[in-house]
Amino acid sequence: MTTAHVPTDIEIAQAAGLRAITDVAADLDLTPDDLILYGQHKAKVRLESLASRPRKGRLVLVTAINPTAAGEGKSTVTVGVTQALRKLGHKVVLTMREPSLGPVFGIKGGAAGGGYAQVVPMEDINLHFTGDFHAITSAHNLLAALLDNHLHQGNALGIDSRRITWPRTIDMNDRALRSITIGLGGPLGGVPREDRFVITPASEIQAIMCLSRDMDDLEARLGRIVVGMTRDQEPVRAEQLKAQGAMTLLLKDALNPNLVQTLEGGPAIVHCGPFGNIAHGCNSVVATDAALRVADIVVTEAGFGADLGAEKFFDIKCRVGELNPEAAVVVATIRALKLHGGAPKNKLADPDPDAVERGFANLRQHVENVAKFGVPTVVAMNRFLSDSDEELEVLRRGCEDMGVDVAMCEVWEKGGDGGIELAEAVLQLLEGKRAQFEPIYDTALPIREKVQLIAKEIYRADGVTFMPAAAKAAERLERWGLGDTPVCMAKTQYSFSDDAGLLGAPRGFEITVRDIYPSAGAGFVVALCGDIMTMPGLGKTPAAEKMRVAKDGTIEGLF
Repeated sequence: MTTAHVPTDIEIAQAAGLRAITDVAADLDLTPDDLILYGQHKAKVRLESLASRPRKGRLVLVTAINPTAAGEGKSTVTVGVTQALRKLGHKVVLTMREPSLGPVFGIKGGAAGGGYAQVVPMEDINLHFTGDFHAITSAHNLLAALLDNHLHQGNALGIDSRRITWPRTIDMNDRALRSITIGLGGPLGGVPREDRFVITPASEIQAIMCLSRDMDDLEARLGRIVVGMTRDQEPVRAEQLKAQGAMTLLLKDALNPNLVQTLEGGPAIVHCGPFGNIAHGCNSVVATDAALRVADIVVTEAGFGADLGAEKFFDIKCRVGELNPEAAVVVATIRALKLHGGAPKNKLADPDPDAVERGFANLRQHVENVAKFGVPTVVAMNRFLSDSDEELEVLRRGCEDMGVDVAMCEVWEKGGDGGIELAEAVLQLLEGKRAQFEPIYDTALPIREKVQLIAKEIYRADGVTFMPAAAKAAERLERWGLGDTPVCMAKTQYSFSDDAGLLGAPRGFEITVRDIYPSAGAGFVVALCGDIMTMPGLGKTPAAEKMRVAKDGTIEGLF
């Protein structure tokens, strides 16, 4: 007896019959004149075409428990619940981040949803798409080139080459570029100095793109970027290098959000892609704003678990974008809860209600955290065939004890039909109008107090240890006028703590902050915690090894 073939994500995407993007746009009352077309199935929406339309949509956030090797499927659920809401007759738009090539070729192999809950054309979105990441990379490296040219041409600004903080960037996992030496080769090779690369999703320009409201705001933010310090430890900004105009030129098209579609033909806006562990992990303000102007319901997601993506969505993006989220979905799987409860990785398919009960503490803490922002929540259980009735009952009972609804979600297998229960639960939250959204801290607090508040309220840490470099940086940033900004916590996504091995809901730990650096153009400061790195490496078996283009041009291995 042969086993039935289970289609891969890319096979499902390639078999889909896509609508013309102009028809998708028409569902949102957008005409071809409102679009910049990139072939038949992709387009950018001209921001100026939306300026006169008022916001009318209601905003729903999808977040999750701390990710595990067992998988949670947050992006898949985000797409699936959007498809379900459309099936129920609602004018709904999905807004997501663009995938980064580094994880696509490293671990994930793709980041456009999965199964029958995907955004398409999947191959384009996961690869070069409309060139946004390339534009960001080019603008970032233009500033780096102008900076080094300034040093070579006499250094009129008195920049201390030992205190340059602006790195270079590439959208690929490459650990060999974490620390490099440049300017070698004699007088014509520039000024020798140490340098480094970050991956493009960690570039401050990626964050700036995400938080800019329009072209003027973009140029102003680019000018405020801090590239290093003088010998007197005063900040040197991109505007002093006269870089912001040319950088804006490279980004002028990329600022327009991208319109694509779900597998079921509904509109999806996919734009920008900062990581949630080393950046603020949300798609762009202009994408979400555009969706709110053309739809009745907008579903968006934030990177990794709610301790990172959701906290930054609420405390950073919602502040900047003047957004009012009215409901949240926290995604979990029985398998992941068992892993958080101490079950071995090779036993996750075996029924283990006790492990689910122990792991439920992780889910509980995330739900409690979302509630602290005044946003009502439903738990989405992304169901696997191996989930037993007894394990599901543990989950239902735990949610009932918290006073939170739980909805089964089977969108990977069934598309929108598998998300109807979750969609109806989201609608109940919106109809109840219970949201009273507020960020969790006042930006006027000193930097160290904001870090401590996040660590204690969201992570449940006993306290924060600031390494000497971090303590000095906090004082310096406040002296530079960057004290009254949100804080972007850069830490492991796998745990509430800064130790990736502490699963569940750990207690009795402290967060260690190694450094705090400015993201002045984006409008926040970044607290670097634990051993988090801004340039990932490839694993022993990169996803790239399984990818190829067949003779007929079909892409294979982009799962």
